[in-house]
Amino acid sequence: MNTDLTPRKSKGGRRKGDPAAVRTAVIGVRVSSSEYATLCERAAAMHMKPAQWLRAAALSRRLPSPPVAAINREQYVELARLASNLNQLTRLANEGRKVTVADALLARLLMETQRLRQALLGVEVADDDR
Repeated sequence: MNTDLTPRKSKGGRRKGDPAAVRTAVIGVRVSSSEYATLCERAAAMHMKPAQWLRAAALSRRLPSPPVAAINREQYVELARLASNLNQLTRLANEGRKVTVADALLARLLMETQRLRQALLGVEVADDDR
């Protein structure tokens, strides 16, 4: 029985990392020679390898919004008509002409219509103070 309390000497080698962070999937991307040269230049400017630079660039950038579905486009057009009518009624009320709808209701309807239009387009809407 060995009761030696001296710590064991490290065997060396690379330390094991988090298994969930191990990169196992491969994505092949074909680029032209001029594109590859540009990637290498940009990576070198950041003191990175091209693969590291591509990964960082792809994961840190926000992509454009996806295209709007046809059904949403139709609803968007209809809502644009409604918003135009509401805007005309609001303009009449602001000019002092007689409108049978309360101004606060018109303003609320216009705001809700604009919010819905943005939601149909997939635009992030900041929380409003209801």
